[in-house]
Amino acid sequence: MNEKFVPKIKGNLRSHMIELPDVIHEASGIVIFGKKIKSILFSTDVAIIRNTNADAIIAVYPFTPQPIITQSIMLATDVPVFCGVGGGTTTGLRVVNLSLHAEHQGAIGVVVNAPTSNEIVAQIKNTIDIPIVVTIVSEIENFEERIKAGTTIFNVSGSYNTAKIVSRIRKEYPEFPIIATGGPTDETIKETIEAGANAITYTPPTSGEVFSIMMNKYRDQINNLTT
Repeated sequence: MNEKFVPKIKGNLRSHMIELPDVIHEASGIVIFGKKIKSILFSTDVAIIRNTNADAIIAVYPFTPQPIITQSIMLATDVPVFCGVGGGTTTGLRVVNLSLHAEHQGAIGVVVNAPTSNEIVAQIKNTIDIPIVVTIVSEIENFEERIKAGTTIFNVSGSYNTAKIVSRIRKEYPEFPIIATGGPTDETIKETIEAGANAITYTPPTSGEVFSIMMNKYRDQINNLTT
């Protein structure tokens, strides 16, 4: 059967956007509250978030989570958001409270860092009714204990070992949901999907990098007019 034609509609002003690699569509996706998610943009830049075709946003950043940041991202985006709630530097009851606040603001899931204890995961599980995404950075992680504690989805971020970690999880847990970093190329993304990832996180260029390309284009236009 021939692939169905999909019409694409773009505006003149919004045609310039961050488009994620097409290869991500080969992932199976994860259906959360009726929404199928395959591509997840890793960013807290509201300008980037507002101008992307990603299915969802994963808003994790290297500072203590603050509700005002979550609120700003929620206001800016028109797609589901997975919110970082700490678990590394930020620990204990604060992580649980941040998780509840994220749910109240409309997050589709909360993301905890790799050092988060299973006790805290269990407390979050008993407090909220949205998915708990636990970050996995090593293949020596005790996956069974993580699942028993209440983990809903694994978020594998193992640098060059990501596909290997995903493959191990998939072998032990054939149907457990896995989000994973895809890496910088179509080949690394495809490798991660083939290893068993259901959804892929993608790190976009920064606003500065995108603007640099545009400025070079503007300079070329002006120079061509004056020569």
